[in-house]
Amino acid sequence: MFEGLFQPTHLLIIGVVALLVFGPKKLPELGKGLGEGIREFKKSMREASENFNEASKGTTPPGTAPGAPAAPEKKEGELVQK
Repeated sequence: MFEGLFQPTHLLIIGVVALLVFGPKKLPELGKGLGEGIREFKKSMREASENFNEASKGTTPPGTAPGAPAAPEKKEGELVQK
């Protein structure tokens, strides 16, 4: 369906249409904004990936703080003293 979509002739036609629609002054600004948006998206994806990798390296069970003492196990019929 999308075979040959990005051939040089097609890209040239798309560029000319964009130039006619947005004008020569606005086109560089749109390109700059698009580039900054893609850069910011990549940066946030990289940070999220790093945070996920750091969190997955830790072996603490969910709901416990790292370095916190483990809660004593309560056996059936046993009273826990504080």
